[in-house]
Amino acid sequence: MPREQYQTKLENLREDVLYMSEVVAEALRAGLDALEQRDADLGEEVILGDAEINDLYLDLEGQCTDLIALQQPVAGDLRFIAASFKIITDLERIADLATNLGRYAREGNREVYPDVDVQRIGDMTLDMLEAAMAAYERDDVDGCYAVAEMDDELDRLCETASDVVVRDLITRDELDADEDIEMTMQNVSRLLLTIRDLERVGDHAVNIAARSLYMIENDDELLY
Repeated sequence: MPREQYQTKLENLREDVLYMSEVVAEALRAGLDALEQRDADLGEEVILGDAEINDLYLDLEGQCTDLIALQQPVAGDLRFIAASFKIITDLERIADLATNLGRYAREGNREVYPDVDVQRIGDMTLDMLEAAMAAYERDDVDGCYAVAEMDDELDRLCETASDVVVRDLITRDELDADEDIEMTMQNVSRLLLTIRDLERVGDHAVNIAARSLYMIENDDELLY
């Protein structure tokens, strides 16, 4: 294959990975909106939309495989393709977590703990995803490290939110009816799962930044 065609394929891969990230970010935002608005229909749309993201993942996986198998890239090109492959895996997993949010919106009532600001946590995960993908797009080393630093704040927010829920359970008065107990435990479980899933979104954003750093500078400092 002529060098120009090969470079075009590499550029197309980057553009397609960025497009997939936009679709995933839209799904995550929709999942958060579904929770905020207690919109079961929107939650269902997020769940159904996961099939499109899975198709994007499989297409990009094929592009990465073909570039490695047919072109036998070396050095920087190989790191770019390998990083892109790992990044789309993280994006696909973020999309799975977004579908979880859709299910929680369909099944529960987030307002059971109004002091837990799920939207603030969710907004931070979206910021981290956007920053990680910008670092990938622009070969931005500083941007990679910035995402890792943002994760420390996200972890703090998630820990604080979980503590609020647990402390409330410990200190609240006994519920009168078995039905109240069951409903409370279901809502608590969904909220704790929501916090956990958003924390995992942040972890995947850090993974994307780490792979981008390795791609740019052959530096594995952020990989874990």
